[in-house]
Amino acid sequence: MPLSEQEQRLLEEMERSLYRNDADFVATVGGRRGRPNYRSVVLGVLLGVAGVGALIAGVATQLLFIGIIGFALMFTGVLLAISPSRKVSVEELSDLADGQRPARSSGSAGFMDRMNQRWDRRQEDRD
Repeated sequence: MPLSEQEQRLLEEMERSLYRNDADFVATVGGRRGRPNYRSVVLGVLLGVAGVGALIAGVATQLLFIGIIGFALMFTGVLLAISPSRKVSVEELSDLADGQRPARSSGSAGFMDRMNQRWDRRQEDRD
């Protein structure tokens, strides 16, 4: 049964409030995941296929080390293909709560600069 417009607005307001007030909790519980990294998925699938081929070759030639290498390649490929993508940071969650599109972080900002920016934003929110 679909929600009424009032229920949808109330649900969206509650979600924004949760992101705004409990962004740290949302980030630790799971929050939203970023886009999948297709490069790692493709590389993982290729490694998995190569691993299966090496495993079959190891069994066919009865060489144990080729089979072990094939299994290791296959296992690594599967892990790489299913590894989770980058999670959304707490700052991006608070931006989502404000209705803004999350900004890409530049690699030039240092750790302390980012911490200072977060501190400034928190102080502005309290005022």
